[in-house]
Amino acid sequence: MDPIVCYPNPAPAEVLLAITEIGYPYHCVANAAEAEGDEARMTNLAWSGAVVVASSGLSEALSVCRALRKREQPVAPLLLVVDPEQLADLSLREDLFDDFSLTPMNVSEISTRLTIEFERQGRGVNADIVDFGPLQINLSTYQAAIAGRVLDLTYMEYELLRFLASHPAKVFSRETLLSRVWGYEYYGGARTVDVHIRRLRAKLGEEHAHLIQTVRSVGYRFGNYGWSPGS
Repeated sequence: MDPIVCYPNPAPAEVLLAITEIGYPYHCVANAAEAEGDEARMTNLAWSGAVVVASSGLSEALSVCRALRKREQPVAPLLLVVDPEQLADLSLREDLFDDFSLTPMNVSEISTRLTIEFERQGRGVNADIVDFGPLQINLSTYQAAIAGRVLDLTYMEYELLRFLASHPAKVFSRETLLSRVWGYEYYGGARTVDVHIRRLRAKLGEEHAHLIQTVRSVGYRFGNYGWSPGS
């Protein structure tokens, strides 16, 4: 499971405790450059979400939000924590965050807001379960089920489905999937990904095959976002 990125570094204890409570690891960054990251260098490091605290000023916090949204895979959900007097300055900047919370920080409120945002995206916050609509993946038993029907998956089919379902709406090229799922030591071609995608769609069944979408000339993404039978 990819970590939730936090700003600043070190992040407030309330934020780290809230993230831990919902079952995610965390990683703190000190500035916008660290938040955006070098995509080539950080291929194996993606963010499940973000909590940005404007404790060092709103301008710096919004710069971090912009950097997270500018990544090849924009980070969401993104929770922004601001002081009450900073609230008026958020007008027309709603594209930079998914939700906000006011100081003084409350562990329960932060964890609840993150949980709600994950659920809006069809993502569970149980560290052992990945939920997306009719699909449920049990990370402890290595089992996946669709609408209550257990899927008969090979190990790599399971790993590919788990990875895609853990990053809904994010588009991954075939090359990225090869490196993230099969590993850098794997020398098979992009056709390997296509073959496994076809097998997964077949096993999901016609009713649910659309959960894995083809993004033309790019790769694949998971989720029900405007897919049509011709994709």
